Amino acid sequence: MTHQTLPEQGRPQDDILAELKGFGRDDPAYKDSRLWSLVYHLDEEHDDFTAAAYRQYSSANGLNPGAFKSLKRMESEIISMVAGLLKGGPDTCGVVTAGGTESCLMAVKTYRDMARKTRRVRRPNMILPSTAHVAWFKAAEYFGVKPRLLPLTKDLNTDITRLARMINRNTVMVLGSAPEYPHGTIDPIAKMGEIAQSKAVPLHVDACVGAFILPFMEMNGAQLPDWDFRVPGVTSISADLHKYGYAAKGASSILYRDLETLKHQMFVYQDWPGGVFASPALLGTRPGGAYAAAWAVLQKLGTAGYRDLARRTIQAVDALKSGINDIEGLQILGDPQGPLLAYGSTDKAVNIFAVADQLETKGWSINRIQKPDGIHAMVTANHREVVPDYLSDLAQAVQTVRENPDLARSGGAATYGMMAHVPLRGMVRTKVLDIFAQMYSAGGGGLDLSKPAAPNLSERLMGKYVHWRASRR
Repeated sequence: MTHQTLPEQGRPQDDILAELKGFGRDDPAYKDSRLWSLVYHLDEEHDDFTAAAYRQYSSANGLNPGAFKSLKRMESEIISMVAGLLKGGPDTCGVVTAGGTESCLMAVKTYRDMARKTRRVRRPNMILPSTAHVAWFKAAEYFGVKPRLLPLTKDLNTDITRLARMINRNTVMVLGSAPEYPHGTIDPIAKMGEIAQSKAVPLHVDACVGAFILPFMEMNGAQLPDWDFRVPGVTSISADLHKYGYAAKGASSILYRDLETLKHQMFVYQDWPGGVFASPALLGTRPGGAYAAAWAVLQKLGTAGYRDLARRTIQAVDALKSGINDIEGLQILGDPQGPLLAYGSTDKAVNIFAVADQLETKGWSINRIQKPDGIHAMVTANHREVVPDYLSDLAQAVQTVRENPDLARSGGAATYGMMAHVPLRGMVRTKVLDIFAQMYSAGGGGLDLSKPAAPNLSERLMGKYVHWRASRR
């Protein structure tokens, strides 16, 4: 990329919009359902509707709820609707945030501060499943709360047999996911709630993915374990509106069982020369357009609309599970109970990362996971129409990899294989940081893991180690 300077004179609007459209020519083809994460797209009409709602309040700012009473009304009504979905009680309250990560960060900050004030905890820790979303590890680093990890069982479920023993006087919270991201499994929230309550420790449920599909799956007849405010020990839940809620990007929420807990999330500074300042969450400026679009989409879809989306999504999930299990050498990982799933290889001759490379040559955007190695899919209602094509391409990709073992030692398969299996995890972190940082260098840069930079000596040795390990499986 080249360095850009601000134009001396403004440009014609039509030219600018045309250029913007051209920027997206190399983006994933999400409107054709070739992308399995990041985007939750319905159709052009829905995009136009959310854009129109967003535009009405695009300049409005939720920073001061006393100024923009319209936004505060939208926020209150959004939280009330989400609380109803999550089986909250009359005192359930919360805040609209800019995304799932902010919601997760706020929970950690809240429970750290609450433990400081009520129990004088100075060396806080929190108990996380090892499958917790990476946002929780970011929160741990940002707020100085040590993560203590629950391991997985051989079936890739969270092992909570150690939970009671792991909780100590410095534990500020316990986390469960509904569902967890890597394998789509709902953690045993009811049992976790019982343990957390017996230890007088808060339990937060990360339902950023599940909040706007699991309730509607239940309405459609699915048998799911209790995971929301029905569980007595659950004290808060994070719920994204811009995932399976199909709102415009920039809308999540965090809900608490009571206002006294929520108070610990809030920031107040009374001695600023600019005036007394109060903020309910991480951001100062809070984009009004995101509030309006989220409120409008909830009104547009309603319970019936979300039930239909859930039905179509799970039809796609079930078809994928069945098709994947029918392909020799593949298996579903764990016990996916909602819209997420992952699958891996049971055949030494089929490197799953090489399969991912082959799928990408056919125009699919693929996400990879590790521990164990696999391919991940976040399934939406629109994926139902492309499942047959995906499964056909997947079967062909598996056959191609099985017949060409060298594919496991080239391209993205080699890079991802090294990153997943090198035992020196600090080296992996340093290398990834270097690659990622280059994207933010002056003028910007690209990211292409299929064509890695020339490795240094230690990386070459680690690569040989990975290939040696692979050859012995």
